[in-house]
Amino acid sequence: MASPMAFLLAILGCACLWSSVLAARELSDVAMVERHERWMVEYGRVYQDAAEKARHFEVFKDNVAFVESFNARKNNKFWLGVNQFADLTTEEFKANKGFRSISVEKVPATGFKYENLSVSALPMAVDWRTKGAVTPIKNQGQCGCCWAFSAVAAMEGIVQLSTGNLISLSEQEIVDCDIHGMDEGCEGGWMDGAFEFVIKNGGLATESTYPYKAADDKCKGGSKSAATIKGHEDVPVNNEAALMKAVANQPVSVAVDAGDRTFMLYAGGVMTGSCGTELDHGIAAIGYGVESDGTKYWILKNSWGTTWGEKGFLRMEKDISDKRGMCGLAMKPSYPTE
Repeated sequence: MASPMAFLLAILGCACLWSSVLAARELSDVAMVERHERWMVEYGRVYQDAAEKARHFEVFKDNVAFVESFNARKNNKFWLGVNQFADLTTEEFKANKGFRSISVEKVPATGFKYENLSVSALPMAVDWRTKGAVTPIKNQGQCGCCWAFSAVAAMEGIVQLSTGNLISLSEQEIVDCDIHGMDEGCEGGWMDGAFEFVIKNGGLATESTYPYKAADDKCKGGSKSAATIKGHEDVPVNNEAALMKAVANQPVSVAVDAGDRTFMLYAGGVMTGSCGTELDHGIAAIGYGVESDGTKYWILKNSWGTTWGEKGFLRMEKDISDKRGMCGLAMKPSYPTE
């Protein structure tokens, strides 16, 4: 039987160990509080009161742990970061994007002018940024109008390819004025609806003459149009080869499921693995390529500012086994025509 002294020393040893654990945790919490404070300054985040701040701090702490755990895994083809969404739950994040899906049955069939192209004859890699057909990254902010940004990005591309002039066009005009159909400004819409509006409107104003406000506003009728389109077409659904034909010739609007934490906190690399197909976000496919390890990818332009992803852009794995494409990107692609 152990002596009373040995027993006492054992108890003291456990107490010291537990004290060390508590001290380490306190130190870790202090460091995390400081990190959250720095993050708030970096992204201009302000909370209404101490209770809201405390709640978001817990979410921030959990997201930081998720990022660090994910990035510690071996063989990842992409990585995550503590970006401007790091204090949001996925539910809060999902509420702010704005793509409004529509059933295929309600969509009238369109032509597909790239149908007869041969995939084998297409370039191995395309990046419309290098060809001057992509404007700088924009930021939709707290307005759920990704659909307008996606449509405008595709339109800016075809206008540049047709005229040689890259013009930053107005998402706000679509948000304010395209309100008589399914599209409802910051409350959501879809890209084909935006194309229809631009055609009926006789064009779209420039960003500078009709600037973005990240909120619904009254339509300013009579704005001078800077660019026009004549029509729009849908890419055959669930067909990445058809999407490749279109993207090889112009930027294309696509919808994706952007609702999980890996998408929210994406920082770089080629996104691979599983994700959903509940389409909730509109972006633009502006190219494709192949990594040195043979991984094929799409290049996509997002509308969440330059602090997200690869300075605002995203790469997602191309030609996956699921015909719907990574995060459903092959389900509802469309593009404007001149």
